[in-house]
This record gives sequence, C-alpha cells and structure tokens, in this order.
Amino acid sequence: MFRNSATAFYERFVRPLLFSLDPEIAHYFAIACLDGASHLDLALQALKIFQPPLTSKTLFGLTFPNPIGLAAGLDKNGVALPAWAALGFGFIEIGTVTAKEQPGNPKPRLFRFPDQGALINRLGFNNDGADAIAERLCKLRASGRWPVVPVGINIGKSKVTPLAEAATDYAYSFRRLHPFADYVALNVSSPNTPGLRELQSREQLSILLRALQKENRAARKPLIVKIAPDLLPGELEKIVTACEENDVAGIIATNTTLDHSSIPAERDQEGGLSGAPLREKSTEFVRAIAARSAIPVIASGGIFDPESAREKFEAGAQLVQIYTGYIYRGPSLLREILTAL
Repeated sequence: MFRNSATAFYERFVRPLLFSLDPEIAHYFAIACLDGASHLDLALQALKIFQPPLTSKTLFGLTFPNPIGLAAGLDKNGVALPAWAALGFGFIEIGTVTAKEQPGNPKPRLFRFPDQGALINRLGFNNDGADAIAERLCKLRASGRWPVVPVGINIGKSKVTPLAEAATDYAYSFRRLHPFADYVALNVSSPNTPGLRELQSREQLSILLRALQKENRAARKPLIVKIAPDLLPGELEKIVTACEENDVAGIIATNTTLDHSSIPAERDQEGGLSGAPLREKSTEFVRAIAARSAIPVIASGGIFDPESAREKFEAGAQLVQIYTGYIYRGPSLLREILTAL
C-alpha cells in the first residue's frame, strides 16, 4: 500500500512539478532540498519512511545494508550524504570530482526524454574541485552526521589537464579525497570530456592504475573502474585484463552511451544517454564481464523497476546503482525493488 501510494503521489504531483522546470534547475532544486534536510534531524527522520528492508551484503571488505547504490552524477559535490542514506541507499557514490574546480560545458546541457525514459547530459564534470569537496567532507565527518553506509568517491580528469598528465591529475584527487572514501571509482568513460575515453585503452589504463595503486599502498582503498557501454568486445577484453593485472576491486558497467538510436532525430542532443534505452546494453556488459572475470561488477544503466534490477543480478552483478530511474520513479523505487526481490 505504501509503495503504491508513494509512487502514485510522486508520479502524479512531484514529478510534473519538477519536470515543469528546466532539467538542470530542477536538479539543483532537488539537491538544495536534500542538502537542507541533511542538516535537520527531523527532516532526516521523515525521509526514512522510504527506506527498504535490510538485505545486507559484504563486498571487497565493505558491508552494504542493501545492494542498491546512488550512481555518481546526482550529487557531484557531496552535499547531501546524510539525506541519501536516510532515503535508504545501500551505498552512495559522489562525483565525478576533478583535481581542479571546473564549471563544465555551456548550458543547456541536460535534457529529458520522458517518452523514452531517458536523459541526455553533456555536463562535463562540473564540480567544486577536490580541495573544496575534501574540506566539505571533513566538516561533515566532524559534525557527527556522516552516513553509516559506504561512501564511494568518483574521480575524473580535469578538462585542462593534458591526457599525458592524467595520472598525476587523478593522483592529486585521490590523495585529497581517499580519507573520506570507502572506495574510489575512476571515471575513464564519460563522453563529455574530450579525449577521456582514450584512457580505456589497455596501455593508458594500466599506466593510470599503476599510478593510483602506488598512491594507494598505505590507504588500501578498493579501486573501481567505470567503463563505457560503447566498447567493442576486444576493447572490453583488454580493459578487464588491465583491471585484473592491477588489482582492481570492481568494475562499474556502465557509464552513459553515445548510441542515441532510441531518440527521435529531431529531438536528439549531443552528450551521453542514460535511462531505459541503456538497459539491454548495460546488462550485456555485466554478463560479459562476469563470464570472463572474477572481478565484482556493479551494474548501472536502465534500472527502473524490480524486473530490470533482477535482470542485472541474474547477469552477474553484485551491486547495482540507479540515477535516471530514480528521477523518473521517485524515492519509493528502492523499496519497490528490494521488496519484490
């Protein structure tokens, strides 16, 4: 009864209100509300009505109260961690964070496609930078409001940094942020930073991973690699091999796609597509990695309901992340999925 009424309320009243706004303005409004709630005990308690049942899972030395996490991109600057935990996420991934603060690409840069259950973004790693976010997280930890669920920090290359200096750029972000991370995810697959996907080649990825594991000797944080869904089978094989050779703890499959075949040509936009059209391709990658390697897979892409979540687990995913599905379905989605599973 709760699930049906909460979902109906969101889809009938809240979503139309948010969708009446420019997508990026709606995003900032929602994040601002969750940021405010993160500082109020009463508000956090109220958000807990959406929490799903506990289905604890242990992976790479971390305990997850449930296997559904918040994907990177919704809370780039890590301003609302207590609220995400109160809403029932089993883990939270913030970012993508870059070594240098950057505004991202020119607006408009975020687009909705309700008929397809999709989003296209070309945000371009807009974030406050590693130093500012490390300071924010330090203050949150000192406040006593740090979430009890695992927190991942997703890091990427600053746009102004040449590709040849990518390892140094990532290493700086790692040094600043790893004290606050239960795991660190390396974003080498966003389509919105020029040249970034070149870091997915076996040679470039190996260089990056060796540099990060050198930084990681004392910290010993699980390193996760987030890959694109547009790789050819041979390219995926080389990435998995590089991950195996460099003690990667997990692979996130996948980032957004450049395949816009599901979007009407007259409405198409440049950028990475997420949401329901990505479901099948993401699942194929999960299945391919799980069949090839023992590295745990975190599935991301097209999870809107229990059926699409079950599909990811049956394909071999150990954990899943949601983003676009949460925007379309609302905060009762976690409970709906885990109750059904």
